[in-house]
Amino acid sequence: MKVIDIINQSDKTVFSFELLPPLKGNDAGSIYRTIDSLIDLDPKYINITTHRDEMIYREMPDGSIKKQVVRKRPGTVAIASAIQHKYGIPVVPHILCGGFTKSETEHVLIDLNFMGIENVLALRGDGLKTDTVFRPDQNGHGNADELVKQIVDLGQGKYLDPDLKNTTPLDFCIGVAGYPEKHFEAPNFETDLAYLKQKVDAGAEYIVTQMFFDNQKYFAFVDHCREVGINVPIIPGIKAISTLTQMTVLPKIFSIDLPQDLVTELRKCRSNADAKVVGTEWAIQQARELVAHNVPSLHLYTMGMSDNTRKIVESVL
Repeated sequence: MKVIDIINQSDKTVFSFELLPPLKGNDAGSIYRTIDSLIDLDPKYINITTHRDEMIYREMPDGSIKKQVVRKRPGTVAIASAIQHKYGIPVVPHILCGGFTKSETEHVLIDLNFMGIENVLALRGDGLKTDTVFRPDQNGHGNADELVKQIVDLGQGKYLDPDLKNTTPLDFCIGVAGYPEKHFEAPNFETDLAYLKQKVDAGAEYIVTQMFFDNQKYFAFVDHCREVGINVPIIPGIKAISTLTQMTVLPKIFSIDLPQDLVTELRKCRSNADAKVVGTEWAIQQARELVAHNVPSLHLYTMGMSDNTRKIVESVL
């Protein structure tokens, strides 16, 4: 079932959560355990992240340095299919511009279609850590709106090879990302909003936001979107802080602000266990207010942790 249909057919806020594929060399057991611990709460869909290749440098026995390309979390397509067939829950794999050519993207989408997956989240993704700016692969997409257009074209049976005849359309529901506090590379909020509208105009059917810790920023973001003609559902993404270091790491990585009240409480914590209690309670209060405002869905960034996710969802059921 498509995410947009799940949202449109529900008379209340639904919830979803996001998982990482297993690290290379590990099995899917940890993912299944996370899902097993949450399945009785009736999640309506599950997101699976995708990770591009990374460049790493290894010192060789002779003292030389060798550059190697690695992908630490392969298997997004396989684990997405395994989850959907094991649990009967729609899965939303992330599709990236960064690290993939248009042809590779087409092949991934063909595979997903073969496996009965109907939903994708189209993202530009991060650049290589060694680059100061995002650089698309040769014959890859530079922006998410281009990626959305490719997916929409496939939905009309338009493949990269123009000589293909009697092609089968690949019909996906497409989500994209939105940034209540703007993307860190955008020169200003207005420019970022204009780019988001391009993604929606290209064919995106819903938006899921970057994590935020101040609901007023989400509400203002929705208002700004409506003002510029973005009328698709906007799903808030929230995360419960679980360690003391996240107080400084999350703002740095995701270019977001933490409310002073939250920071004050976290500074009182003496351990990660204390910080997790504070972070979970803050997320619970966020969730209750968002649900009270009839948000279409609540998207939880679990990072593999299910106990605090469970507490958040139970607080609003």
